[in-house]
Amino acid sequence: MSTIGQPERATQDRVVALFRDDLKYRYLGDWTDRDGNSNVEETILSAWLTKRGYTPAQISVAIYKLHSEADNHNRTLYGNNQAVYNLLRYGVPVKIEAGKVTETVHLIDWQQPQNNDFATAEEVTLHGNHERRPDIVLYVNGIAIGVLELKNSRVTIGDGIRQNLSNQQPEFHAWFFPTVLFIFAGNDSEGLQYGTIGTPEKYFLKWKEDEQDDTRFKLDKYLLKLCDKPRLIELMHDFVLFDGGVKKLPRTHQYFAIKAAQEQVRQKKGGIIWHTQGSGKSIVMVLLARWILENNPNARVAIITDRDELDKQIERVFTEVGETIKRTSSGQDLMMQLGQAKPRLLCSLVHKFGRKDVDDFDAFIKELEAKPSPTVGEVYVFVDECHRTQTGKLHRVMKAMMPNAIFIGFTGTPLLKKDKATSLEVFGGYIHTYKFSEAVEDEVVLDLVYEARDIDQRLGSEDKIDAWFDAKTKGLNDWQKDELKHKWGTMQHVLSSRSRMDRVVADIVFDFSAKPRLSSERGNAILVASSIYEACKYFALFQKTPFKGKCAVVTSYNLLAKDVTKEEVGANTETDKQFIFNTYTELLKEVQAKPGMTKTETYEDRAKTLFTKEPANMKLLVVVDKLLTGFDAPPCTYLYIDKSMQDHGLFQAICRTNRLDGEDKDFGYIVDYKDLFKKVENAIAVYTSELDQSAGGASPEVLLQDRLTTGRERLDNAIETIALLCEPVEPPQGELEHIHYFCGNTEIATDLKEREPQRSALYKATVALLRAYANIADELEPAGYSTADIARIKQKLDHYLNVREIIRKAAGETLDLKAYEADMRHLIDTYIEADEPRKISPFDNMGLLDLIVNTGIAAAIANQLGGLKGNKNAIAETIENNVRRKIIKEHLNDPAYYEKMSKLLDEIIAARKAKAIQYEEYLKRIADLAKKVDTGHAEETPEKLDTPGKRALYNNLSHNEDVALRIDEAVKKVRPDGWRGVQAREQVIKAALYSVLKDVAEVERIFLIIKAQAEY
Repeated sequence: MSTIGQPERATQDRVVALFRDDLKYRYLGDWTDRDGNSNVEETILSAWLTKRGYTPAQISVAIYKLHSEADNHNRTLYGNNQAVYNLLRYGVPVKIEAGKVTETVHLIDWQQPQNNDFATAEEVTLHGNHERRPDIVLYVNGIAIGVLELKNSRVTIGDGIRQNLSNQQPEFHAWFFPTVLFIFAGNDSEGLQYGTIGTPEKYFLKWKEDEQDDTRFKLDKYLLKLCDKPRLIELMHDFVLFDGGVKKLPRTHQYFAIKAAQEQVRQKKGGIIWHTQGSGKSIVMVLLARWILENNPNARVAIITDRDELDKQIERVFTEVGETIKRTSSGQDLMMQLGQAKPRLLCSLVHKFGRKDVDDFDAFIKELEAKPSPTVGEVYVFVDECHRTQTGKLHRVMKAMMPNAIFIGFTGTPLLKKDKATSLEVFGGYIHTYKFSEAVEDEVVLDLVYEARDIDQRLGSEDKIDAWFDAKTKGLNDWQKDELKHKWGTMQHVLSSRSRMDRVVADIVFDFSAKPRLSSERGNAILVASSIYEACKYFALFQKTPFKGKCAVVTSYNLLAKDVTKEEVGANTETDKQFIFNTYTELLKEVQAKPGMTKTETYEDRAKTLFTKEPANMKLLVVVDKLLTGFDAPPCTYLYIDKSMQDHGLFQAICRTNRLDGEDKDFGYIVDYKDLFKKVENAIAVYTSELDQSAGGASPEVLLQDRLTTGRERLDNAIETIALLCEPVEPPQGELEHIHYFCGNTEIATDLKEREPQRSALYKATVALLRAYANIADELEPAGYSTADIARIKQKLDHYLNVREIIRKAAGETLDLKAYEADMRHLIDTYIEADEPRKISPFDNMGLLDLIVNTGIAAAIANQLGGLKGNKNAIAETIENNVRRKIIKEHLNDPAYYEKMSKLLDEIIAARKAKAIQYEEYLKRIADLAKKVDTGHAEETPEKLDTPGKRALYNNLSHNEDVALRIDEAVKKVRPDGWRGVQAREQVIKAALYSVLKDVAEVERIFLIIKAQAEY
């Protein structure tokens, strides 16, 4: 009997057995009909506490206090959960009678995990309004700490997550969740996701560990990892964070970073934690600091940051978790505090270590080293963004002041060679790395799409300019004329940029009406200006557009009257400084300063809050330098750059857009008006070539994708996906045949239910097609589609929209159009207001090989290998290495084909080295080779071999098309679910191969190729 499509009950039975037999949890039974199910099972908890030696009176008071905190009607679920967690973590203070000392009753044994009573119950009926029944509840000492909802493999995990979320609502069973730390949802096809109370569906996480282990369902694998008794207790004790109203659990990389750092700390060693922008470094800081302070009574932790915002954030988070932290006013104040026994936890801004009056820095360092500041205890110094801070000078100051301290650096960008020597000297090697490419792969952050927009500038009338200059220079000497020319050069720049700024403003306003993510008002943008003057100018221009009231300027400017006391020239004109002053005066006139804040700080604080929380009410922030590092705003989808930037600053700026924020945010978009393509590219080249790779791991490429190339790939893939979904529909594939395939007999409910996955896939694929089409609907020709292609695509779009409508109506299903409203509007909008097409400078994420395929070999050399210009051998070798890397990577999938390519590559290299072919011909041949390697098949491959698997079989069976197709059919007919790595199931595949090949050795050879193909 087939095991495919088993009911949820089968999964639940297996998981219950897994907890009982593998994890050794006690099985409490099926509690469907049991009365009094509670988040605190008093009988179990009392028995465990009695065994620990507590008296009945102590136990009674402790349980009463636990119930009181869990059921406080004056607090939210978050507040009750935090209060209960504090009792679990630190124990319950119990005083039996007046005059007696207060003792602590510990509800969990944190030191010896195995001493706790781990148990599970299934079908735990929660009585009351809208009776609910969680599939499995995890108990530690009778306290419900985890809830697991399971679905069958055909139903999305999302259903289980949403079920858990609704259970937490007051009208359902919020009363049960104050003790709960872990919310799990899983099925056999998608695996396991986890969160905690209040975690929105989009922020549920996936664990990632021992990826090579594919011996069982991912659901089982990761339940075994996360619910292992010592691991579960460790997660509960060291990795739960209450942060400003949001309860958080660690992502995998955060957990392993802290584990690695703990080992370094035990050895009294420092190091660097490099976690890419947006992956939660501040959480790692907080959890690690808390662990150090709790596990070393002599430890002191000083957290040094270079941003006031992060300084305040760290203070807030520590306060939330009950830790007292002292914000110091200067480096001197920090050292004074460290010279005393308390406080144990401090934070300071890094620039407060600087000395402006130092002429001889080396002498100053020697003086500090000769007389280091006395500190009490073992000092651990955390330095945020440890790669920047004045090229290491401040590092040396801190090291000289605290020579015995252990320094741990945190950075979101890789160390450049110029930073590396100083940074490694101060901190040591990498403790843990989590690079941009890994974060994108793990869906922790989004990939980035880069687009350059070119705006030409020219002088309007040279005759009038000359006449103006002649008139103004009468009576001036040559020196004065030269000064005026110099000034005019600046004025010319300002005057010519006025129309240019108008163009930029119009361009951004147009994007907000045309781009789905912006037009839906779920996303917003940041514009980076070159100066405070230009930022204010942009802000003024936006006030004349629909952005009025929904745009703010955030700069380092502080409104001071002395700035303009010497600016008045009496000509009824406005200088740059007066313009800035007047702009800020106007925008702050209605602002009431909050306590302890200036008007500017109050204004900016409100703007940032609206930008982060209400994107529809704050569409655009105009900035210069502020908010380009450490500012996390998930709605931020576009970054418009009108400022020259480079290196770390540029990388950090573009990462403002890569935060996750729902399914409709698929990329972060970078729009560049300053021709920064080379600088982005150079930064990436440096990161990939000069990085300390000692820690191993993935290459730290910043994955930037050319918009039109990416758009075309997404559209082609979307069309192919939906076509494959509809392929099994019986001929002639009319309406009735589609209804039969996707609905069955619509009068039989089980038919509809059985075909629900097909319909769900069809609906999702149609939406994906709509979005992919909408993204480049007005740029299909520039994307490379012919007129015939465009007509065909529109016809297919209409066809599949009709199919979806017919299926929805036949099945009696409705689709919530609200989520796709912006996409539909964009689809029918013909962009009447569109400007002339802008010149696009593509920047790809695909590595050099794909760059060759998509932009041509000439563009690859000009753009990716600019630094090697003129060195033909270096360029050739770089291309060859990338091609060879692709060949090695793909070799197992199709040995015969790629061995052939490898030989061809060697021939071309030999010919080049022998100078037997002209360089241009070499470039043409290497480009052709790159395309063949990328597509994975030769042009003469038969049409019926329409998948990579079929082509691999064909290439490795002496180009025998018939045998390749027979094997393909045989394997697809018998393959069991999850067959890889399971010997009995692999034998089924081999038996099918033998029925065609009749040769054991040949079966073993071809089996390895089948195993490497994702489609089998």
